Amino acid sequence: MAEDMSIESYLAAGGVLTNPTNVPPRYRAELMKLMATFVDSELAGAAGFADIINQGPGIKERIAAAKIVLEKTDNADRVLQIMGDFGADTARYATHHPWTARLARDADIGATRSEHDMRLAVFNYPLQGWTDAVVMNLLMGRAVGVQLSEFSQVSYQPLAEAFRAVIPLEARHAELAQEGFERLMQSDPEAVQASVDYWWPRVAASFGSAASSRADSLKSMGLRKTENAALRARWENETGAILIRLGLVPGT
Repeated sequence: MAEDMSIESYLAAGGVLTNPTNVPPRYRAELMKLMATFVDSELAGAAGFADIINQGPGIKERIAAAKIVLEKTDNADRVLQIMGDFGADTARYATHHPWTARLARDADIGATRSEHDMRLAVFNYPLQGWTDAVVMNLLMGRAVGVQLSEFSQVSYQPLAEAFRAVIPLEARHAELAQEGFERLMQSDPEAVQASVDYWWPRVAASFGSAASSRADSLKSMGLRKTENAALRARWENETGAILIRLGLVPGT
């Protein structure tokens, strides 16, 4: 960074930061929020999916589900360690929130966060059986892929590198979900469609509001590049194409 350039100007010009010591307070707050959202969502998602493992129809399905739970927890720890560099209590974090807590199935909270933690709203809804878990994992797995492609470019280099390491793992989770999804379509397509109808709008809400008041600020800090609406549209197009190919109707 040029000596006559402020950190804010440096970030706005596309610069990157590599350690907590020179991070401005506002940048730190937004960075911690981003990391907490990812960590909390991974831990809540893993906790919810763990309860479904033994409902898998076969050994291979149960192994795949257990692998997803393990890797999501490990992904959370990878980013949690970076939060620890900023003072987060990493030793207490995993037991500090009720990760299995869920709302009623018919709740409708939009993008509202939990009062307990920073998980995305979609992880406040309960899974109802194996089919429901596979459908949710496919739709949300595809959404995570889109979101990580964005977050892997953040201006805090250690976090960008962590997200880039997580991308192939999360992509494989979505692939496993799609394999299970295709098998379910052979046995009970109506149940699959009903689950798609339930989860589609809830996963779509995880992209946030199309008109975010923080968008320009996050862009100036190098913490975002793409608008929420564009990310959501990409997910809708890519995931909708998969559903249509399988004979399903994407949600609205």
